[in-house]
Amino acid sequence: MPPLLYTYRRCPYAMRARMALLQAGRRFRACEIVLRDKPAELLALSPKGTVPVLVLPGGEVLEQSWDIMRWAWCGEGGHAPGPDEDGWWARAQTPENLALVERNDGAFKRLLDRHKYPERFTAEGDAAACTEALHTCLLPLERWLQAQAQAHFGGATPCATDLALFPFVRQFAAVDPAWFAAQALPALQAWLAGWLASPLFAACMAKLPVQRVVDFPGRSV
Repeated sequence: MPPLLYTYRRCPYAMRARMALLQAGRRFRACEIVLRDKPAELLALSPKGTVPVLVLPGGEVLEQSWDIMRWAWCGEGGHAPGPDEDGWWARAQTPENLALVERNDGAFKRLLDRHKYPERFTAEGDAAACTEALHTCLLPLERWLQAQAQAHFGGATPCATDLALFPFVRQFAAVDPAWFAAQALPALQAWLAGWLASPLFAACMAKLPVQRVVDFPGRSV
């Protein structure tokens, strides 16, 4: 029986988990949840009630997206595809790339929430969030891409870092596309556009029936 992923289509953490499973060629089942009516089975497995949650064939439960991404490429118990032969996970393990993910999941996620939900803050607070995100998170990503003269955070080819960052940069840019397009971020904007147009992203965003366990329709890309 393939592993079961509890997911929510627009959640950036669930999105990067789905992209990793697809890129690694993992077959999996998925259950698209309703945030206001979470299934009892999910809450019994993971009382925190957030997605993604991956239930492995042996019953082990992975509750963090980064752990799910690691399992996708590295696995346990000899499940296909086996070792990280293409280096997607290995290339993401440099201190620099790990620091990018840590900042993304910490400071940038907090600023994204302030930018995405301005009704929870004053107008000045939202503007301050944009400025802070630009200088502390987005411009460092831009400089990293330019300094490495590479199209991806994995170098000439992508790695797990690219998949970990992409859903969050996508959400931030989508709140105010005109603002994002007006910033001096040519390398980051090209990187984002490439992922938005990728077959992997299209496969990841396949719509599922809600509250039903189904084979995920995406395929390895």
